[in-house]
This record gives sequence, structure tokens and C-alpha cells, in this order.
Amino acid sequence: MKLLYKGKAKSVYDKDEDTLLMEFRDDLTAGDGAKKDTREGKGSLNAEISATLLEVVEKHGVKTHFLDFTQPNKFLVKKLKIIPLEVICRNIATGSLVRRYPFKEDQDLAPPTIEFGYKSDDYHDPMLNDDIAVALGAATREELKDMRRLTLDINKILRDFLISKDIILVDFKLEFGRSSEGELLLGDEISPDTCRFWDAETREIMDKDRFRQDLGSVLEFYKEVKRRVCG
Repeated sequence: MKLLYKGKAKSVYDKDEDTLLMEFRDDLTAGDGAKKDTREGKGSLNAEISATLLEVVEKHGVKTHFLDFTQPNKFLVKKLKIIPLEVICRNIATGSLVRRYPFKEDQDLAPPTIEFGYKSDDYHDPMLNDDIAVALGAATREELKDMRRLTLDINKILRDFLISKDIILVDFKLEFGRSSEGELLLGDEISPDTCRFWDAETREIMDKDRFRQDLGSVLEFYKEVKRRVCG
């Protein structure tokens, strides 16, 4: 199959007119790719965790691009025209939020906050408001409204599911796109690479922050997330 795109941790191949094959690689990156490493088996862990969480949101009425999971590390997905925005939803203040604003570390955010980021390596994925997103042609105001609403719905679904597995959903990022029929669908993945997960009892970090912060045991915690989420 023709390689269409190779990102920091995934490769996407053209399968047929309506579908793509998404391969989760073992690469780990942080700081816009400035920090890089690999962990054998990390791609398959992310793929299985993401498949399970996408199925969870699908069961609660949110439509996604996910079609099938092929072990150990591949997805079959619908082709989408991706909207070049990341939607970041935060339930607890940490990371860049406390560096940019006078929030206290670990402060609960009620209601959850939503930010949009412009997907551009050249500009380092800057945050932007609705007016700038529309002026850039990245999305319409209706799309921004729909993405915000869907993200809050997904947040509620995932928080309820994950806390039942003794995992706190701290924050996460999503991507959306339009299908060939023009339907807005959730794309990309939901995994420890794109979410912050904390243990509900100890508040131990269980996501890619372990790599960002040189905390060690990255793969062990990804395995623990998989054990709890996937059974």
C-alpha cells in the first residue's frame, strides 16, 4: 500500500477509495520531536488502548473513523478530510496550562476547559481563538461549535469509563474530520500518547509525561493502562 503520511508515531497508508490503514509505531517523541526514543511494543499497546476507547465512545453515540483493529498495531479507518485543529480538553490544571496562566498545579477545572490548537509544526501548534481559526480557513464557526460540543460529550463518556478503571482523565487532545459524505467524525487516536492519565488512588502518572519528564517505566505504565482499560 502507498504510504500517505508518516507522523511522529504513526504511519498512514492508502488502502482503497474510502479506507486507510493506520500503523502505530514504537516511536516516542516530545517537545515537537526534539526528544526521541523507541520502546518495543509501545505501538501495539497504544493501538489496543485506542481501539477500546474509540469503541467506548462509539457505543455512547459519538461517530468515529474507526472501523477495525488488526493485532498487534494496525487500524482500518475511514478516510477523512482532517480539520487542521487540535481540540484540547482539560479537567485538571497541569503542564502548559499552569505555565501560561495563574492556575495552581492539580487544580480541578469545573467546568472543563476547551482550547483549539492550529496543527502546524512550523508554528509549533499555537493556540488560537475562533476568529483566527475562521480567518485561516481552518474551520467554520459551525464546525468549531460542533467540535466543542462533541469534545465535551467525549470527555464525559471517557471520564466515567476511566474512573471505573481507577484512572483519572486529566486532559486530552482530539482531532476531527469530514467523511466523504460530509459527516463530522472523531479521528486519530485516544491513548497514553494523546491523554494524561493518573492513577486514581496514588495520582501516579500513567502516560507520555513519564517520557517527557524522564520518570522511567514508560512501557510498564502503558501496559498497566492497557490491563485496566482492555481487560
